[in-house]
Amino acid sequence: MIKNTRAITYSCYSAMLFLGLSAALVGAAAKNIGLSPYQIGLLIAAQNLGFILSVMISGALADTHSKPKILFIGSVILALAFLAFYSTDLFWLNLAIMFAIGAGVGTYEGATDALLLDIHDERQNYYINVNHFFVTVGAIIIAVYLTFLSVNWRNAVIQSGVIVLILAVVFALMRARRRNTEHEPYLERLRILTRDRVVIALFIATLLVVGVEAGSVGILTSYLVDLRGFPAGSAQLALILFLVGMAIGRVLVGYFSKDSQIVKTILGLFGTSVIFFAALYFLDIAQFSYVTVLLAGLSMSALLPLLLTLAGVLYPTMAGTVLGAVKVALPIGGIILPFLMSMITRQISFQAALVIFPLAFLLGFIILFLNIRDVRMPAPEQTTVEAPG
Repeated sequence: MIKNTRAITYSCYSAMLFLGLSAALVGAAAKNIGLSPYQIGLLIAAQNLGFILSVMISGALADTHSKPKILFIGSVILALAFLAFYSTDLFWLNLAIMFAIGAGVGTYEGATDALLLDIHDERQNYYINVNHFFVTVGAIIIAVYLTFLSVNWRNAVIQSGVIVLILAVVFALMRARRRNTEHEPYLERLRILTRDRVVIALFIATLLVVGVEAGSVGILTSYLVDLRGFPAGSAQLALILFLVGMAIGRVLVGYFSKDSQIVKTILGLFGTSVIFFAALYFLDIAQFSYVTVLLAGLSMSALLPLLLTLAGVLYPTMAGTVLGAVKVALPIGGIILPFLMSMITRQISFQAALVIFPLAFLLGFIILFLNIRDVRMPAPEQTTVEAPG
């Protein structure tokens, strides 16, 4: 049996790496498969639907059931889906497979953060930041492969499926401690959370952060090529630099920031993000564009893991439920803000649509300032028990 805290921690990191890879799967393989924009949209929608349902269910179960067992089930689902993805040309079947991929990684998103909060009594902010650092690493791997390497995407997906099966075995053998607390019924927990203004504020802020991240990753290269005159290769390098900035920022903020200062750190990063994203999208400073891209990635990098850490730490007796509820904002934010941007682009202009990004951070800052500025972090909970076998 695996009970070592470090082994459990690294297993969570490995799971989140595959979450990052899965998020970029359709984009990475679309050209090789020959997917139309309509088909791409359906596949991504199916993946997001599976993700939403899985995050809510796995998050709720994480409060009352063994988190490694939840991750084992999710890993088996994800591995089989990887192995089956476009092994046939039947589109409806691949639509179901994408739903399964979303459900598989949804268990990772729903349970790994809660598991890390269980096994680490101190520096929880650091471990959650690093956990989400590996999501960014997965996205960087896809971006680098697409830019510099000629990859047989089908073989890469099969190899990923085999590795995830091995990860499933690790989770099956894992026994992790969990906090010794009593739990209200799920509907009662959900009712409490939906009436809590702090949880609502965290949900909206998470939606805005994810929307900006998804929108920026999707349009940054087009913006640099169409409005700033960058060559296509240079714009792709800027995208990689943006992702690298996010990865580095998550590690640095997690390492240097203190759990007791999470609220101040969140508000500070929202404020700096307003400035750097406004500079990125509205100042024509070609010679410094790479610097601005890096600073934008750094400024927003730790916001998502910090918001999730705050949610889990404030509600230790139902961390899985509150994290699952807040994380529903992840796919919603990735849909709403890009959709608004496309509508403004169609009605006014591409440049005008970019104002959404700094405005989103400004709105998030205002909402959080009004609702969490007086929040006091609870003392670390030390009482834990071994999870039953």
